[in-house]
Amino acid sequence: MTLRAPPSLKARAIALLAQREHSVAELRRKLGARADEGDDVEALLTWLQDQGHLSDARFAASRVHLRAHSHGAARIRQELAQHGVPLDAETAAQLRASEAERARAVWQKKFGAVAPDLAGRARQMRFLITRGFAPDVVRRLCAGLDER
Repeated sequence: MTLRAPPSLKARAIALLAQREHSVAELRRKLGARADEGDDVEALLTWLQDQGHLSDARFAASRVHLRAHSHGAARIRQELAQHGVPLDAETAAQLRASEAERARAVWQKKFGAVAPDLAGRARQMRFLITRGFAPDVVRRLCAGLDER
């Protein structure tokens, strides 16, 4: 029986990137935790970026696409910041422009109607706020002022 050598740092990085997009900071953290003493994580990250395998812009676009239908701009911005990636101004403007429509879709799916009492409206508002939708959009929606 022969024992296989553990995969190289480069093989680990490629395997992680094959599963999903990663930000540079996230991949640095994951590889740094498993790197051997002689491994140069920064050189590998630079090589991956030069080869087009690793891109913060592509990671941001992927994360926005994944979250936009169910989360507000604030939550998406916060999630990207956790990964060390800023939300670009153009994408932020697009998210703000569609915020009311996306919040309405999430609210409609979860609740369907304006709550008849104050406690119910507060619960609806908390739900939407924790999803990262703008407070002014949430207030209008939960008060029934933004219905179509």
